[in-house]
Amino acid sequence: MSTAVDRAAPSAAERIIVFWVPDWPVHAYLRELQGAGEDPPDSPTIALIANRQVIACSEAARAEGVRVGLRETEAQSRCPSLAVPPHDAEVDERRFAPVLAAIERLIPGVEPLRAGLCAMRARGPARYYGGEQRAAAALLGLAAELGLPGARIGIADGRFAAEQAARAASSDPGILAPSEGVRIVPAEAAAAFLSDLPVARAADPAFAEVLHGLGIRTLGALAALPEDAVRQRFGPQGVAAHRRASASGPQHGSEVRPRTPVRELSVELALEPPVESAEQLAFACMALAERFISGLAEDRLVCTALRVELTDDIGVRHERVWAHPHRFTAADAVNRVRWQVAAMPTAPEGSEHGREGAGIGHVRLSPVHTDRAAAHEPGLWSTEPDTRVHHHLSRVQSRLGHTSVGTVGLIGGRLLADRQSFVPWSTGRMGRRGARGSAAGPWPGSIPGPVPSLVFPDPLPAELLDSAGGVVGVDEEELLTGRPAQLRVNSTPFTAPVCGWSPIWPLREQWWRGAAVRFRLQLQLADGDAWLLLHEAGHWRAEGKYD
Repeated sequence: MSTAVDRAAPSAAERIIVFWVPDWPVHAYLRELQGAGEDPPDSPTIALIANRQVIACSEAARAEGVRVGLRETEAQSRCPSLAVPPHDAEVDERRFAPVLAAIERLIPGVEPLRAGLCAMRARGPARYYGGEQRAAAALLGLAAELGLPGARIGIADGRFAAEQAARAASSDPGILAPSEGVRIVPAEAAAAFLSDLPVARAADPAFAEVLHGLGIRTLGALAALPEDAVRQRFGPQGVAAHRRASASGPQHGSEVRPRTPVRELSVELALEPPVESAEQLAFACMALAERFISGLAEDRLVCTALRVELTDDIGVRHERVWAHPHRFTAADAVNRVRWQVAAMPTAPEGSEHGREGAGIGHVRLSPVHTDRAAAHEPGLWSTEPDTRVHHHLSRVQSRLGHTSVGTVGLIGGRLLADRQSFVPWSTGRMGRRGARGSAAGPWPGSIPGPVPSLVFPDPLPAELLDSAGGVVGVDEEELLTGRPAQLRVNSTPFTAPVCGWSPIWPLREQWWRGAAVRFRLQLQLADGDAWLLLHEAGHWRAEGKYD
C-alpha cells in the first residue's frame, strides 16, 4: 500500500528549453528611446536605477565593476562615465511582448517567466526540428532577426536546471556547447551539473544564509539530504529548494504552464515606393485603419489609446501615442497618422534629427489601452455625449490641424496662469511622462481654497495704499508694512475701500538658484469684490479676481 509520502513524490523532470536575453531591461530601455526618436546615451556604460539601486547594467558597465544591487553612488564611483536612467518595469514587459509573440509563432506553448526570460517544453520542438540542437539554432536565428544577438538558450532536465544552463559558461563542467549561445545539459545529468553551484542559486538570501550556517554551501550538499528531513526542518521553502537542487520534477503535471497566446491586435503596412505627403499616406492607411478597428471589434474591444509607428525608408522610426476621450474609429486613426506626419520636422541637410529619406515606408498601428466595447455603448436614454459635437469638431480639426481645436484643463502649479493647459480635441487627458503631474498634488504656496473666477494671462500692475496714501509693501520679516486701505489695478483706483485681507504667504521656488521670494495676498473690498495679489521684486500685481 502506498504511503502519503509516496503519493507526493515528484515525477521525473522533463526536458525544458529556456530562452534568455541577458540584460533585457537595458535592451528594452534602448528600444524605448529608439521608438521615441531620442538619441541613446553617449556612454555604452548604462545602469538602470530604482530606489537608488542598480537594477540592471550593460556589459560595458560590468567591465568597469558595476554590479546589480549596488547603490547608485557606489556604481558611479566605480564608473564615472556611467549613465543612470531610471528603470521602468512596464517598459520591460511591453517591449518583451513582441518577442514572446514571435517565439510563439515559431514554437507554441511558451511560458513567460519574467521580462527577458521564457520557457517551453523541449519534446515537441526537438521532434519537429530534428533534435534539441536544431531547435536551439532556430530560436537563435529568430533572436538575430529580432535584433537580439546576445540571446542564450539553455536545455536541461527541469526548468531550474535549464535556466542555470543558459547562464553557464561553455567551459563549465557538465555543459555541452554545440554553438555560441547554446548550453545543453545531457539527459539525466542535471543533478551532477547543479551539484557544484552555490546554494544561493536555489534559495532566497535569508534561507541561503541559514544553510551556510549549517555548512551546506552547494546544491549538491543540499540534494544529498533526505527530503523528509528537509521538510521537517525547513518546511515547504526547504522542500522547494531541495527539489531544485536535485533536479526533481513537479509532484504532478508539467513545470511549464504555457500562456494562452495573445491575439495580435496590431496591424502593419509596408509602402513601396515610400510615401512623403501626409494626405497620400492617410489615403493609403484607410484600409489599414478599418482592419485595425475590425480586429478589435471581433474581440469586443475598443481602443482608447493608440500607438502610431512610422518608419522612414532609411530605417528612422517616429513613434507617438495618441489618446482619445471616447474611442477610436477608423477615421480617427487615419487622422492621427496624418497629423503625426504633418508634425514631423524635416531635417536640414547634415542634421541627425527630424524626418529624412524619401518618405514613410512602413506604418504600424497598435493599441496601448483597450476597453470593453459594452462600456462605450450609448445608454438606454441616449446618455452618451452628443456625437454631433464630436463629429463637427473632429472635422474642423482634420482640416485645420491637430492643435487648431482644443479644451482647457488644469495641471499642477503654483501661479494661476501656470495651471492652465491647452488640450487638443480628441487627444484625451493622458499626461506626458515627466509632466507637472496631478493638479491635486502638493504645491507649496498655491491657492488653498477656491481659485479666482477671472485669471489674467499676464498679471496686471497694482498698487496697495494705506489710509495716508503710502505704499504698502512687505518687510524683511515677511509682514505687511501698513494696513491696506485702497487698491489700484492698472492705474485705476477703486472707490470702495479695503475691508479685509488675508495674511500674506510666501511662494518660494528654485531657492537653490537664488530666485527671489514672492508673496501672495487675498484682498476684499467693501463692495464685495475680491482680488488675488502677487508681490514680486517690490511691486504688486493682480493675478486674478473673485466674482
